[in-house]
Amino acid sequence: MTTKPTSTYNRIMKDKKRKTRFDKEYTEFLVNEFILEAMEENHISVRKLAEKADVSPAVIQRIRSGESSNITLKKLSSIASVLGYRISFEKVEK
Repeated sequence: MTTKPTSTYNRIMKDKKRKTRFDKEYTEFLVNEFILEAMEENHISVRKLAEKADVSPAVIQRIRSGESSNITLKKLSSIASVLGYRISFEKVEK
């Protein structure tokens, strides 16, 4: 009987350090994608969002391009609010 090959994803998830890194980067990716989608949904430009959220347009551009991984909670909360969302926390199992 042959065993089914392990996928790359499954191999990564077995390595604790790689899984932690993957989880962190995936969360950042989801935030970036969420902001992009919410901007499209609200038909709002980078400049208009930055103005309403009281942040620099460069902050929004870095989020859109995936370059921003160190945004403050205050800025992210302000951006989300302008887009009609709020940030919430959910307890997850370790």
